Amino acid sequence: MITSPQQFSPDEYLQMEAESPTKHEYINGEIYSMAGATDIHITLALNLAILLRNHLRGSGCQVYISDMKARIEARNCFYYPDLLVTCDPRDQQTPTYKRFPRLIAEVLSDSTEAFDRGDKFADYQTLDSLQEYILLNSRHQRLEAFRRNEAGLWVLQSYSPSQNPDSSSFELPSLQLKANLQDLYADVNLPAAPPPVDDSRR
Repeated sequence: MITSPQQFSPDEYLQMEAESPTKHEYINGEIYSMAGATDIHITLALNLAILLRNHLRGSGCQVYISDMKARIEARNCFYYPDLLVTCDPRDQQTPTYKRFPRLIAEVLSDSTEAFDRGDKFADYQTLDSLQEYILLNSRHQRLEAFRRNEAGLWVLQSYSPSQNPDSSSFELPSLQLKANLQDLYADVNLPAAPPPVDDSRR
């Protein structure tokens, strides 16, 4: 990301973003330009969006992919998640951003993984409406689901064939969805795993 040294108000950011040919995220007055995504990144986000859209059609919940902003008022931020789902009718009042997402998903990459797991997740946790935060791995089949429990704590459950070869499904309880990892990773050309190290040569 490239940041502008100038400070902007949220309204100034929204006006600039409406006229900008490229996307920028907003973090407490500073604006950061966003890099383009890879085909793996885009395909993963699209596959999840298709699964959720087909499941939620007619439910009143809406699925948005990477061009919709999430507004985090407690941290004075606007982010572009790879996917968000809102079921709150109040979000119909703001066509360019959503304030009450129930689920947010990010596709991990080498350049964004630390931020997605760290400061960005901390910001998302201030959203009272958020029930699940999903991280999709772009190096191998793995979905990590962080869920807010009744005590307000975030609990991790991960899904991966490497962890449980007999399990090929995952669940998103916030949206009552159960689906297959194979469908989530369909047509995703994951990078080849590195060859194992031959310890006998040492």
